[in-house]
Amino acid sequence: MAYTSLKAAPKAFDQDKRLIVVQAAAVFAVILLLFSRPALAEGSNGHEIVETIGFAMVLICFLGRLWSILFVGGRKNDELIVSGPFSMTRNPLYFFSTVGAVGIGLMFGSALAAAMLGLASYAVFRFTAGKEAEYLAGKFGAVYTAYADRTPRFWPNPLLYRDEDQWLFSTRALKSTFCDGLYFLALFPVIETVEYFRASGALPTLFTVY
Repeated sequence: MAYTSLKAAPKAFDQDKRLIVVQAAAVFAVILLLFSRPALAEGSNGHEIVETIGFAMVLICFLGRLWSILFVGGRKNDELIVSGPFSMTRNPLYFFSTVGAVGIGLMFGSALAAAMLGLASYAVFRFTAGKEAEYLAGKFGAVYTAYADRTPRFWPNPLLYRDEDQWLFSTRALKSTFCDGLYFLALFPVIETVEYFRASGALPTLFTVY
């Protein structure tokens, strides 16, 4: 279900600052990957299990973001979407992105990297979600307030799930989100390649990440 506002709304939150922080975290993760090694020996059973869990979380992120875009793609901030994943949490895209960030750390084989990436993503997305909530409350008024009262801001509650028989979605938004998600999935072969070069001695190991 979606609600459309008929009144003038405040200016939408500028997400450029959020993107800068996310990009900085990505650069940090790359440096961490290139010049460190996980405490669990690469190739060991423990490392492979943690890596597999991480890949599964990244896959959940990829599919969850696609699912969310099917409902909101092309209509974010223009309409209030309250069904599908948006019936369980007001910010499913941010939630699934945070799951993916934790998964990236685990694919590296490091609980510390997973925690750092997850906390950084959660902090940034929670702040952004708060600013967006102010915007949506100003635009949709009592309708948004009622929605916010029954729906968690970040952590999903599956018991609240509601669907609709049919909806329209933006193929452009779906394509864009699919391409963005490929960056998450592409990290798996990148990490495997880095592990190979590190094992061969081509990459220096400056420190160990637990």
